[in-house]
Amino acid sequence: MYKNDQVLRRYSESFKLKILAELSTGNYNKRQLARIYGVASTTINQWIKKYDRTDLMNTRIMVETKDEISRLKALQKEVEQLKELLIRKDLEHLVKDSYLEVAAENLGYKNVEELKKNLNINP
Repeated sequence: MYKNDQVLRRYSESFKLKILAELSTGNYNKRQLARIYGVASTTINQWIKKYDRTDLMNTRIMVETKDEISRLKALQKEVEQLKELLIRKDLEHLVKDSYLEVAAENLGYKNVEELKKNLNINP
């Protein structure tokens, strides 16, 4: 027995369009049509994409309370503030490093590490 002895199914264009038409009437959902005609739901999804029938795709509706929305906005604001603080901290670090590089160069040291070592500055 060969590994690829499975049945390969090909569906006609009219069959595909018939299923999409039944789906658009609203009498059956994808799962029911898949069960009736012996077709996988994912196959029906592929046909929907192929024929550009996005109106038949599942839609996701998110229901939120006012408390959840206000909490989400507060968290987003906090994230933005933290991002700004992080950027400011990084800039301060870069400025400090630049000052040390300039000071090391002006005082005649080979590099910043030598300056820090002589001045007992912890890295």
